[in-house]
Amino acid sequence: MKIVFATNNEHKLAEIRHILGDRVEVLSLTDIGCHDDIPETGTTLEENAMQKARYVWDHYHVSCFADDTGLEVDALGGAPGIYSARYASMEPGNRAEPHDSLANIERLLRELGENNNRKARFRTVIALILKHDVCPCGCTSIKEEHRFEGIVEGKITHWREGTNGFGYDPVFRPDGYTMTFGDLSESTKNKISHRARATQQLAQFLLGLPHNNDKQ
Repeated sequence: MKIVFATNNEHKLAEIRHILGDRVEVLSLTDIGCHDDIPETGTTLEENAMQKARYVWDHYHVSCFADDTGLEVDALGGAPGIYSARYASMEPGNRAEPHDSLANIERLLRELGENNNRKARFRTVIALILKHDVCPCGCTSIKEEHRFEGIVEGKITHWREGTNGFGYDPVFRPDGYTMTFGDLSESTKNKISHRARATQQLAQFLLGLPHNNDKQ
């Protein structure tokens, strides 16, 4: 089946496509001609993910899914959370651009300082909207909404370790491992990461659908 992932982030697309393999054809926003800056005005990961998926549904009327991911650090009261991608740019006087991973990491480490409580978690929420045709000709359809969540617990290191992955990966060491996501191989990360866990739930759901559900 074909389905649209509401993103143009090449890192996210590569991870999702690697996890789903050839079982599901994942299209990007660019693939469907969407170059809009989709709003994310929710106060939770769940709200943001569903807001993005509903935007694609409302404008393109195709089966789609969207995700939102946040790094939640206990010593910072759960920050940066939904602001993870633009954490540095929100700091007064910081001229970093949104999605500047290096600047985000620098702010995170600066905020934590020498605090010994480095406990944190990555959390991904995926919102899925499926298109179901009501009649054989496809002139009338309805939507069906679902949600999936993946969490991985770990700790924030005192400095960057590794160059793999993206975002906060070089400073996040998952529980049970001696290396950060930035050091782990792509194949290992794609088995244990928050996005992998949420995507595996998505994949199990999609692969359990009737085989005739091949429309976007």
